[in-house]
Amino acid sequence: MDEILDLDAVAQADLVRRREVTALELAEVAIARTERLNPQINAVIISLFDKARALATSSSLPRGSLSGVPFLLKDLSCTSNGDPQYDGMRLLRDLGRIATHDSYLAAKFKAAGLIVLGKTNTPELGLFPTTEPETFGATRNPWDSSCSAGGSSGGSAAAVAARLVAVAHGGDGGGSIRIPASECGLVGLKPSRGRVSPGPDFGEVWHGFATEGVMTRTVRDTAVVLDAIAGNMPGDICAAPAQLRPFSEGLSDRPQPLKIGIMRREPRDGTPLHADCRAAVENTASLLESLGHHLEDSHPPALDENRPFWHYFTDVVSCHAAQAIAQIEQIAGRKLTAGDVEFGTWYLVERGRAISAARYLDSIQWLHLWTRRVVNWWNEHGFDLLLTPTIAAPPPPLGALMQTREHPREPLKRVVAIIQFTPQFNVTGQPAISLPLHWNAQGLPIGIQLVARVGREEMLLQLAARLEEARPWNDRLPPVHG
Repeated sequence: MDEILDLDAVAQADLVRRREVTALELAEVAIARTERLNPQINAVIISLFDKARALATSSSLPRGSLSGVPFLLKDLSCTSNGDPQYDGMRLLRDLGRIATHDSYLAAKFKAAGLIVLGKTNTPELGLFPTTEPETFGATRNPWDSSCSAGGSSGGSAAAVAARLVAVAHGGDGGGSIRIPASECGLVGLKPSRGRVSPGPDFGEVWHGFATEGVMTRTVRDTAVVLDAIAGNMPGDICAAPAQLRPFSEGLSDRPQPLKIGIMRREPRDGTPLHADCRAAVENTASLLESLGHHLEDSHPPALDENRPFWHYFTDVVSCHAAQAIAQIEQIAGRKLTAGDVEFGTWYLVERGRAISAARYLDSIQWLHLWTRRVVNWWNEHGFDLLLTPTIAAPPPPLGALMQTREHPREPLKRVVAIIQFTPQFNVTGQPAISLPLHWNAQGLPIGIQLVARVGREEMLLQLAARLEEARPWNDRLPPVHG
């Protein structure tokens, strides 16, 4: 029975639908595996096992596309009625904060029939690309316990990689789905801006840079979940171009030969790629060419405007960190001090508080104009996709990206150095997917990223399905697995 968790979510749901296994039996197997393996990776920080059991045996379990499939929610942004919501913060944990309603996204997950077993670890307020909050401890990578599982959705990624569940929720404001997907050997799609509603609590998150989705082990799971969660809700201020049919229906289609640009260097100063990342990109390029696609060494020139990009992007993130703390002060009923949050969080909060409204708007305007320069590469040169490594290095050691009072700047430099390829497409709003197509000599996964025009998730998913078909990855198992 335990091997049922090696199946993807679509296959698990099919077994439940055909009554070959009950939702409760599936939940119990996932709970047992989580209890056995989670101490090794620290992915799940809040268990909701009794609630999951009750739903699995209830006649009110929705008969959606993934009915009865065990699922995990990231403990950030996506509120689930009656469940704890700590956002990686000691203060919110100590206050015993409980969500009073479902977000639109949580409601759609539940309507699909997914059964929430618990909530996963995240860095404080989701601000860093590694999941090492002081309050809940570090999430360890199932491929190497000394390495980061990425962030900010590292808990969810580690759980899926270790096969506690087949699919788990993540959010992406600067790469927070794609980075952990790369580091844990998973499929991680960041949808187009406006594809997934941030409501009812937000009109946009991080000025529209952030969106939400899932991490999975198969492309079809990603497509089926996207079908379940996509779509505008009342009051949404942004809408992605409408898809003509369900994303899952197009997976069997073979895309026409595509024109794909390839980045064989870093954007910041033309630095050559890390050898492992270059190997991942070169191998993927060869595979794409064997499938009939045309590749050229080309990328949007605006991506090389690296120094101003990071300045303005960090301005926006810092201001939103300061706003988040102001909202938490209302929950706490008092002003927060540096002792209430981690050093790295407070560093960004103080930076945000020092930024004037005029400077913030200047940053937004620069990023908007920069976005036009980026997307013109697709429009003016007829490219369909851009191929890059997902991150600029293999999974880093735990601790390497965490700021401390003694070392405030060096970890930040390492953060910027490693996430050279993801935040840009949060700003442009384009869909981007990380795929597990390469492992290095140490057995660590090295993800590649494909980026499409806004609204073209179906192109990404169709091509990803062909790559998965040509070079399957789902039978690869990390040292920590069920």
